[in-house]
Amino acid sequence: MAGPSGLERRAVPMDLRAAGRRLEGYAATFGTEARIADFVEVILPGAFRGALSPTRDVLALVDHDPGKVLARTRSGTLRLAEDPRGLSFSLELPDTQAGRDVLALAERGDLGGMSFGFTVPKEGERWQGKRRELRAVILHEISVVSAWPAYEGTVVQARAATPHLDHARRYLETIHVTP
Repeated sequence: MAGPSGLERRAVPMDLRAAGRRLEGYAATFGTEARIADFVEVILPGAFRGALSPTRDVLALVDHDPGKVLARTRSGTLRLAEDPRGLSFSLELPDTQAGRDVLALAERGDLGGMSFGFTVPKEGERWQGKRRELRAVILHEISVVSAWPAYEGTVVQARAATPHLDHARRYLETIHVTP
């Protein structure tokens, strides 16, 4: 559904296993049909590639609420990548009320799925009747959602963070060395 300023949001269900302060999984999957209002939408491989620029700051939120920030790419607490399955993510949960709540719900298996907020650039979509193919999107945020998602097939797992390894990885990323 489109929100203010043309921002669209899509949600996807997830499998969830909780075991720490990190969430990992997929915020979107490719080739999965979602019924949105009176049309069907499919995300094509490569749709997020341009949106994952290192200069772009993408947020991880709870239920699309900008008052409940869990992580962001600018700080390195949110990592996003596109692989053959879809848009994968890894986020370090903060020790805030929102972070503790998400972790508790994840451990119980009570979360509904993942979602993402985006806009579509010119030439980023193709319509065939009532079928929309997303070929390129500008990603603004991903969200952990507590209710009903639009897309099937996302996976989220809570993982225990390894502080020393994570610190070293962030340092290596800042100097552009792949561990």
